[in-house]
Amino acid sequence: MAHYRLRQVDLDGTSHFSDVIGFTPTNVESNTSNPRTFSLEQNYPNPFNPSTTITYELPMSSEVQLSVYDMLGCELSVLVNESRDAGVHEAKFDASGFSSGVYFYRLRAGDFVSMKQMLILK
Repeated sequence: MAHYRLRQVDLDGTSHFSDVIGFTPTNVESNTSNPRTFSLEQNYPNPFNPSTTITYELPMSSEVQLSVYDMLGCELSVLVNESRDAGVHEAKFDASGFSSGVYFYRLRAGDFVSMKQMLILK
């Protein structure tokens, strides 16, 4: 069991202490727990040259497709096209063969669809 009390300092410099509070830490949720919602994060770094990481979260096992598109909507690369377990996942995108510019990446997992843009600077 841990014990704490708070100290409040007023503007005039006087202090007041709270009563001692005791608590027992319980099972703390870790970062490895499954997400509660589908999510597509912004790639990092952005802008980038020549590679970047795209992170996405799945609350349940899903068929996942993660693709990269140009400004005209043409699919240039499929980074993921398979079933993935629930959790946080990362995909690397190597743009060595691409020119500088704005590109889009789209995640489709079950009924969830999300798209974000990224910038390649060479």
